[in-house]
Amino acid sequence: MSPLAWYDLFLFILLFVVYIYVFATVRITNLHKVYFLFHFLMMLWPVCQFATDLTDDPQLQLFYVNLSFVALSLLGSGWLLLTIFLTGNADRLGNKRLFLLFAPAVIAAVGVIINPFNLFVAPMRGGYVDRAYGIWFWIVIVILVSYFFASLFVLFGALHSSRTSPMIKNQVKITLWGIFVLATFAGIDAILNVVLKQWLPIIPGFTSLGIFLSDLFFVYVIKKYNVFDLVSIAHEDVINTIPYGILVLDENESIIEVNKALRSSMDLNVGDYFDMETFLGTVHVEGSSKEFLEHYKQKENTLSQIEIVAQRDIERHFIVQASPIVDSYPMQIGHIITFQDVSQERFYVQEMNRQNEILQERNHSLDRIRNELSEANRKLEELVLTDSLTNCYNRRYLTQQLTHEVITNIQYKTPFSLILFDIDFFKAINDRFGHVIGDEVLYRTAQAVKQSIRGTDILARYGGEEFMIYLPHTERQLAEQLAERVRLAVESNYMLIDHEVKQVSITVSVGILSMEDFDHEDVPDNPEGYLIQLFAAVDKALYQAKQNGRNRIEFADFQKTSSS
Repeated sequence: MSPLAWYDLFLFILLFVVYIYVFATVRITNLHKVYFLFHFLMMLWPVCQFATDLTDDPQLQLFYVNLSFVALSLLGSGWLLLTIFLTGNADRLGNKRLFLLFAPAVIAAVGVIINPFNLFVAPMRGGYVDRAYGIWFWIVIVILVSYFFASLFVLFGALHSSRTSPMIKNQVKITLWGIFVLATFAGIDAILNVVLKQWLPIIPGFTSLGIFLSDLFFVYVIKKYNVFDLVSIAHEDVINTIPYGILVLDENESIIEVNKALRSSMDLNVGDYFDMETFLGTVHVEGSSKEFLEHYKQKENTLSQIEIVAQRDIERHFIVQASPIVDSYPMQIGHIITFQDVSQERFYVQEMNRQNEILQERNHSLDRIRNELSEANRKLEELVLTDSLTNCYNRRYLTQQLTHEVITNIQYKTPFSLILFDIDFFKAINDRFGHVIGDEVLYRTAQAVKQSIRGTDILARYGGEEFMIYLPHTERQLAEQLAERVRLAVESNYMLIDHEVKQVSITVSVGILSMEDFDHEDVPDNPEGYLIQLFAAVDKALYQAKQNGRNRIEFADFQKTSSS
């Protein structure tokens, strides 16, 4: 073989590499690439058959024969790949499925190239123009037949699928004719020129003619339906890349287009009848479906909107917008409906509301804790300012209260009175009956006094068995009446003491100090010292009541000293 033939082969390989580079890097669609590859493989068969007959070199003849059958092996996988793209199933092709699709073709091609022990083809009469096929040839045929049936499966599946659009179904029907033409001519070629070659002369060109005629069917589909039209491809790509679901209905409410986003969330297919009222009955509607349907059925070019909750695998929220499609007259010829998935937004709203509820609950808890602390502080304050035995205020509280009250009374010349009373013979009660009974006497006496005084009066345990009552806005006469009421309340409060047959009556001695003449009274500089003088004066009156026989009332005379 001439070295120039190898030089030409080297140039062919370089040109082929450049072709692959351009093919792989130019800005064309995947469908373009699949068809170019498919068309290139179809061209190789006839040109290699021609080249085999053109040369007398057995090695070149073997090369062209191998190349033609390598192209034929890969043509089966290319045909299946093209049918997958034409039927709109390209999105299902992953790396694993692509490997499984091309693996049988590559194995067949490798066996053809290696041709071990002439298992694929053997020369006859010193060349490969007339040749004998071996077992590997029939393996290649079986692989091609398998691709043929796989293509039929894909095409018939698309033809009978409710998800396939009418346009794609028409493309599939024409493509099926192309496959049947190629299969018919290739079958005739195999029968006449392989099986019956001993009895019939070689008739070349059947497979090449079948490839050419089937390619005409593909070209017809491509031209008629604008398969390679970039505007149509871009239109479909744009619709399928929009994140919103898009549904297009004709005037009979039949689905003529549904994009990828909507197919993934709802079971809607091209050709199905879509009744909006029935559809709304299968989902939960947020709002008035009646008002939405009234707008939807109007012939006017108005946009209607409603929110729905659809339950499929998970609960999903959609904002559905529907608007009529009108022609130039204008007449309504269909509807375009969009489904905006707002599940994430609703989740965020629900989560925010949930967090707000948690925050409100925590605020309520804080309020409860604050109230409990306030109540605890109040109780602590009561413990500090209240006598635990009698539940009356203690002397500390009385002093704090009177320090302010007395100064205010003198400043505004408001009369007030103090009552100081002492339980008569209390020491004798303690000595005779014990301190427990003595404590009971103190408590019962305090309760009797509480019931006999006014709500504005302040009762405090002054010390031991002595109690003091502050009477605001009270002159001498009213103070005497209240003191007598207190004395009688205690005297009539009989107590049954253990081991005693008769009930015991408790009496008190009472001293009263009334402040009602403020003509010569000025606001003291030392309120605490002034208060001590008041206490001393009323204490003197109490002492006088005891001296005069107990169980009686005495009035005090107040003489203010200069130190106050």
